Amino acid sequence: MRYLGKKLITLIMTLFLVSAAAFLAFQIIPGDVVTSILGTEATPEREEQLREELGLNYPPVVRYFHWIADVLRGDLGVSYRYSKNMNEMMPVTELIGDKLPVTLWLAALSLLLIMAVSIPLGVLWAKSKSRFADMLLGVSTQAAMAVPAFFLGILVTYFFGIVLKLFAPGGYVSYKKDFWGFLGYLLFPALSIAIPKIAMTARFLRNAMLTEMNADYVRTAYGKGCSRRRVMYGHVLRNAMIPVITFLGMIIAEIVAGSIVIEQVFGLPGIGRLLISSVSTRDLPVVEILILYITFVVIFVYFLIDILYRVIDPRISEK
Repeated sequence: MRYLGKKLITLIMTLFLVSAAAFLAFQIIPGDVVTSILGTEATPEREEQLREELGLNYPPVVRYFHWIADVLRGDLGVSYRYSKNMNEMMPVTELIGDKLPVTLWLAALSLLLIMAVSIPLGVLWAKSKSRFADMLLGVSTQAAMAVPAFFLGILVTYFFGIVLKLFAPGGYVSYKKDFWGFLGYLLFPALSIAIPKIAMTARFLRNAMLTEMNADYVRTAYGKGCSRRRVMYGHVLRNAMIPVITFLGMIIAEIVAGSIVIEQVFGLPGIGRLLISSVSTRDLPVVEILILYITFVVIFVYFLIDILYRVIDPRISEK
């Protein structure tokens, strides 16, 4: 419990510091939010009224504490760019709530592909005695890691969409209209995300297993009469997964936070695409909440990794 308490305190403090830095940084960026919303033809009275409605008349520090208090109550504010109608701004909660499922399902499918392929591939690669297989896998994974994400997305679109006609490029299907059609379309952007991550994870796992296979405890296990299968899966793989989990944590945090390039290539209305458009239009309430979301995802993933470390290897001390 003491260990978890320390990690939770670290999580909360980090969120607080990042939220303060993000909020105050956007207050010193040149430009007037009111002018960007109303335009240059608005009357001074209308500008003053909007400032009052948005709480922009207070000093930045006071606005920050008002904002963080609202966030803790579940009120994320309103978007400066998006609106329900001509007279009502869209709440950030609704805006992000509509985009978040796209990113989360994309991340889930990507992670499923990565785990399902990379771990068996890494284990088989480590066990392989064939020089040809080793060379082939080495070249293939190196090539997969070297291809830029946007180009890989284009290749997947061309091969699976145009040549094989397995999906309609640009034919995004909303999860609200057809959930299975939505998942079917997401499979291909998920594949674009997963391919380089599969190559990285497989190489990382293979190298970690080869290092563990040369350790003294492996020779001791064989000397005690343990079978090769038991040594490989009960000892070598278990210990090799400790550094691999850290690497997978980085991947999970990256894809859950929003795959900006892939969302752009496939026209997905996810968190990453929303962040880019919000930054370019100075939609500060949305940007601030998205930064807070990304920070929380990264910290929470590493919090889970720390717990997994202790499950896999209880010898890891509390520090």
